[in-house]
Amino acid sequence: MDDSKLSTYFVRFAEEECKGSCTLYEKLSIEVAKDKQLLDMCLHTRKDQPIPNLFFAAVQYLLDQDKDHVLRGFYGSMTENPRSPELCFPIFKRYCLERKQAIQELLREKLVQTNEVRRCSYLFPSFCLVQERAKKPITFIELGTSAGLQLLWDQYSYQYHDGQVLGSKQSAVLIEAKTTGTLPNLHQFIPNVAARIGLDLHINDVSKTTDCAWLKALIWPSHHVRRKLFEQAAAVVRAQPPELIEGDGVSLLPKLIARIPEQTAICIFHTHVANQLPKRQLSLLMQNIDVAGKNRDLYHIYNNIGNRFLHLDSYPNGKRKTERLAETAPHGNWFNWLLPEERGS
Repeated sequence: MDDSKLSTYFVRFAEEECKGSCTLYEKLSIEVAKDKQLLDMCLHTRKDQPIPNLFFAAVQYLLDQDKDHVLRGFYGSMTENPRSPELCFPIFKRYCLERKQAIQELLREKLVQTNEVRRCSYLFPSFCLVQERAKKPITFIELGTSAGLQLLWDQYSYQYHDGQVLGSKQSAVLIEAKTTGTLPNLHQFIPNVAARIGLDLHINDVSKTTDCAWLKALIWPSHHVRRKLFEQAAAVVRAQPPELIEGDGVSLLPKLIARIPEQTAICIFHTHVANQLPKRQLSLLMQNIDVAGKNRDLYHIYNNIGNRFLHLDSYPNGKRKTERLAETAPHGNWFNWLLPEERGS
């Protein structure tokens, strides 16, 4: 990717993702887009990674260790009263040049593996729907699992528009989201989980300080709720860790499915992962799932394939049936449920 394309990438990141969500990253992205030195630094990013996310995470990761640096005063993750983002860029650039080598090493080594717990807000009704249809225990397989926080979805509590607490009501993790549309019946839901398995190129172990620090660095500075939910969910995972397998999930999937008992249904899911897969890998993933769906009671929940909507694929009589479940916010703070209410739900 040359500087021109990369510059456009940062402008789009500012306008489409940061605006109204993180003013600091919005202002910095606009300035980075015009700065050749910083753009050249970003060219060290690994292929198929979302460059702005990775670059800003690398800076925040290092800054968290530099306890006395003046740049910390602009980060809501490091100070209670951050300074105006309008004044940040000259200090930000100077810091990046000071830490150039360390930043470039992180860009070459690290992956964007945001383990966004609040995305469980829309996974919860999706999994309830799958269980209602399957009527049997379910093995949940997450692709791009990172640290596996979303695999523990049934250990969290949820609160939507009506104010009632759903899910695991005694959980310390309360996930709140604004919703529209008619959700499935969630009030009497009892999860029936046979197993939970996560696949990722690199597993983040929340029992390790460095892995936790990287995952928190991926959370934008002004997103305090996201940071709090991450820390709470990480404690749940440390107490009851799921099975996490490191490797190429697309190629590992067929053998993993083959080992799952026939009497259980399978639910494969991933959120904001497909957009990082090369087209060939994405095509192979869909092919592997379609092949398995011909012989198994299988469900596939995903977004960012074709569009940003959340979809459910199922395989009645071995043929793929695709349904659009919801329109979702990137971080799960709201969603619009699109699927009509099912009779008997």
